[in-house]
Amino acid sequence: MEVTDSENKLYTRMRLWEFADQYVIEPTDGNSGSSLSISRVDGSMKLIGELPHNSSTRATKIQIIFGLVGMLKLFAGVYVIVITERECMGSYMGHPIFKVSSLKILPCDHSLKNSPAELKKMETEISVLLNAAERTTGLYFSYDVNLTLSAQRLHDLGNESRKFPLWRQADPRYIWNNYMLEALIDNKLDPYLLPVIQGNILYVRNFQAAIGKDIADVTLIARRCTRRNGTRMWRRGADADGYVANFVESEQIVKINGFTGSFVQVRGSIPLLWEQIVDLTYKPKFEVVRPEEAPQVVKRHFLDLQKRYGAVLAVDLVNKHGSEGRLCEKYANAMQHVASDDIRYLHFDFHQICGHIHFERLSYLYDQIEGFLKKNGYFLLNENGEKVEEQLGVVRTNCIDCLDRTNVTQSMIARKLLESQLQRIGVFMADDTIGKYPHFDECFKIMWANHGDEISIQYSGTPALKGDFVRFGKRTMDGIVKDGCNALARYYLNNFRDGAKQDAIDLLHGHFIVSVNRDLTPQSQHQGLESIAVSTFFLSYFILIKILDYCNFFAARSDFRHFFFSLFWACLSLGLAAFVRANGRIFCNRPRLNKSLR
Repeated sequence: MEVTDSENKLYTRMRLWEFADQYVIEPTDGNSGSSLSISRVDGSMKLIGELPHNSSTRATKIQIIFGLVGMLKLFAGVYVIVITERECMGSYMGHPIFKVSSLKILPCDHSLKNSPAELKKMETEISVLLNAAERTTGLYFSYDVNLTLSAQRLHDLGNESRKFPLWRQADPRYIWNNYMLEALIDNKLDPYLLPVIQGNILYVRNFQAAIGKDIADVTLIARRCTRRNGTRMWRRGADADGYVANFVESEQIVKINGFTGSFVQVRGSIPLLWEQIVDLTYKPKFEVVRPEEAPQVVKRHFLDLQKRYGAVLAVDLVNKHGSEGRLCEKYANAMQHVASDDIRYLHFDFHQICGHIHFERLSYLYDQIEGFLKKNGYFLLNENGEKVEEQLGVVRTNCIDCLDRTNVTQSMIARKLLESQLQRIGVFMADDTIGKYPHFDECFKIMWANHGDEISIQYSGTPALKGDFVRFGKRTMDGIVKDGCNALARYYLNNFRDGAKQDAIDLLHGHFIVSVNRDLTPQSQHQGLESIAVSTFFLSYFILIKILDYCNFFAARSDFRHFFFSLFWACLSLGLAAFVRANGRIFCNRPRLNKSLR
C-alpha cells in the first residue's frame, strides 16, 4: 500500500558536516537534493547547492545520520536533534519500520557568547533538560508509510491525500516531534521532515510450526498521544479540552494467506480534572479539581473518541471502594451525561473479582462486552485488497495508571478478536483457539507482555506489573517478587526523578514557554545534599519496613507471634507514611519551570 508520492520522498541517509560556524546536512541516499545549512550562531537555515570549500572552514567532524528530528529554541540558543543510529524492526504495510537507537543534540548557541551572565546561566540550566531527549525510549519512524494512522484509516485515505508529504498526512496528536518540526515546516523543508511516533512496534512472524502450512505475521503497534504526555503521578486525568494522560492507541495487525486484519483498542486516564500531588507517600491522595466541570470534560473526551472511532465502550477497571472508588463514582456519574447507544460505560472491579492471581476471571468481563465486540467488529482486507470487514467502534480501557490491569485486559480482548479474525479467514476452525497452538500462543503472550512493559517504562519508568500473567498465562512467585521491586522503583522515580523528566517532556512538546520563577531562592549546596540525605534515609527506611511487613504478613496466617509483629510493622509503616505526608514537600521541593500552555 503506497502512501507517499515519489516526489515527496524523505532523505533516508545523510552526512552531517560540523563546521566552526555551521552544520551542513548532505543527502547521500541517491536522491538528488540540496544540502541543508544550519547556522551555529542563531540556528537559521538555508539550502545550499554545494559544500563549503574554503580551507579555513574545514569540518571538524563528519558522521552519518538517518533523520532530522527537529529544532528547539530556548532563551538565546537553538538546538537541533538528529538520529545517529537506527534499528530495523520489521515492516508495516510492506515498508521498513525503524526504531531510534541514538539521538544527538547539536547546539546552535554561539550567540550566547555576547549574552549577559545571568542569561548564560539560565540557558545552561534549561538546556540540561534536553538530555532527556537523547534518553527518550520507544521512538519509531518510517520513510515511506504513515505510522500515525491505523490500517483502516490508511486504507480509507484518499489518493489525493497520499500525494502530500508524509508529515501532512500524519495525525499530529501521534507525532512525537510535532512541535520540534515547526521550524522546518516554516522553511518548507519537506524532504527533511520526518514524523516520529512514541510507543512500540513489536513484530512477530513465522508461526508456520504452530498452524500447519499457514504463515502468519502479527504486528502490534502502540501510538502514544502527545496532547497530555508525561510521567505517572505528574500527569494525571484530563485537561479542560478532554485530552487525557497516558492515552495510547494499540493496533494489532495480522497478515496471513493474502488477508490483512486489524483491531484497534485505546487506553487513557480517567477523563476528569484530577491529580495526585507527590508528597513521598506511597499512594498520594486523589484530588478532583473543579468537579463542576466534569460533565463537560467527559463530554468533550468521548465526542472526540466517537468522531475518530465510532461507538465507544468505556471499561473502567478501578476499585469500587476507597479513594479509587470515590474517583470511580465521579466518573460513573459524569458518564450519565454522555451515555447513549454509541457511548457506553461499564465498571469491572478488577481487584475485587480477579484478586492478585485469578486473572482467568476476566472471562466474566468478556461475557459482558462480547456483544459490543461482535457488533462493531474489526478491519479486514481480502486477497485482492478489498475491504470485507470494518471496525465500527472501540473499547476504551482504564485503571488508575492505565498500565497493569489495563494491559492484562487488553491482551485478553486482543486474543479473542485475533481468534475471530483467523476463524473468519478460515485458518482456524469454529472451535479453535490460540491456546491449541503452543508456539503461536507463546509468541502472542510474549508480544503483549513486551507491549505492556514498553508502555509502562515510558509512563512509570519500570516494566508493567502483573506481566507474568500476560507472558505465561498465570501468576508466578518470580513475577510477584518482580512486581514488588518494580513498585518500589516506581515510588522512588515518582518522588525523586519524574518531576525533572516531566519538565523535559513539556519542553520537547512545546507545552510551556521557558521562564524562571524568580520568587524561588536557590538552595545552597549544603542544603541540597542535606535534602538528598534525608530523602534517601526515609526511602531506605520505608523500603525496609515494607519488606518486613510483607514477610510477617505471609507468616502471620499460621502464627500469632508473626501476626503481632505484622501488626507492629504495619502500624510503623502508617506512622512513617503520616510523617512523610506532613513533611514530604520539604524533602521533594525543588524549583520548577513556569508553564504557559500553548
